[in-house]
Amino acid sequence: MARTYIIAEAGVNHNGSLELAFRLVDEAKAAGADCVKFQTFKAERIVTASSPKANYQLEVTDRAESQFEMLRKLELDRDAFARIQAHCRQVGIDFMSTPYNPEDAELLASLDVDAFKIASGQVVELPFLRQVARYGRRMIVSTGMADMQEVREAVDAIRSAGNNDLVILQCNTDYPSRVEDVNLRAMLTMRDELKVRVGYSDHVPDNHACFAAVALGAEMIEKHFTLDRTMPGPDHSSSLEPAAFRDLVTGIRAVELSLGDGIKRPGERERANTYGMRRSLVAARELPAGHVLAEADLGFKRPANGLSPKHLDAVVGRRLARALRVDEALTWEHLHP
Repeated sequence: MARTYIIAEAGVNHNGSLELAFRLVDEAKAAGADCVKFQTFKAERIVTASSPKANYQLEVTDRAESQFEMLRKLELDRDAFARIQAHCRQVGIDFMSTPYNPEDAELLASLDVDAFKIASGQVVELPFLRQVARYGRRMIVSTGMADMQEVREAVDAIRSAGNNDLVILQCNTDYPSRVEDVNLRAMLTMRDELKVRVGYSDHVPDNHACFAAVALGAEMIEKHFTLDRTMPGPDHSSSLEPAAFRDLVTGIRAVELSLGDGIKRPGERERANTYGMRRSLVAARELPAGHVLAEADLGFKRPANGLSPKHLDAVVGRRLARALRVDEALTWEHLHP
């Protein structure tokens, strides 16, 4: 199967620091991620000045601070993203970011990004989807909070703008998500009904759902990434630290290997075990030459150095050409023609 594309969602876990963003890039690369993703926005274009925080944000940030104030501190400008992108190229990991408005998409397009990531909240913003689609770059769209009709409308909007290079991610927008809310089979429903490539964006604390998604056919896996889950900020506590992210990557690669090519056949190393593990037809007692074999004369025992038990019906009623000792394996040469 194709190699799963693994995205380390650094998001706003840089806390507004370019130095911290560089460290996230370095650690994502060291952990084995294919891509490190950030978020491109201006707070004033996302939320009103008095917009309340989401419940999960209230649990991990200053409750007296508005969402606008929180996001304002997490903004990065074009120069910062250009430098992050250059650092990604230097260390050999793909750069990606999520735009939230046309101005953000234009900024990223000016950096000649290969793809745009669309957050779950924007999956229902059809005019925005069409605008981003017109750049002709790959679009990776998360579908948290959306029903099937909303996903269908999003896909149709992107395709109507002449862009069919898209990947749709199953997602549950809760931080952290409960594993019973993940609903990975919805990923397959979207793949089959919409004829799209699919993946999974994960917010579950452990990696079990990611491994299941890969086994089901996810082409991409996205998971939040931080240097330290105890750092201040809205997403650190629901992110994986470098060691845990390495475990995610290692597990995904192991799942890929375990899936194989779908052809049912013994493995190369497995073949060597056939002799000792399979059984042969053997004499259940001393049998003289000329004896006509009955089923009770034969047993099944290891190793596989004689006729397979599957030939039992074919040898019952045949006459022995020579005597057999107890436990001696039966072969075709022991039988009269």
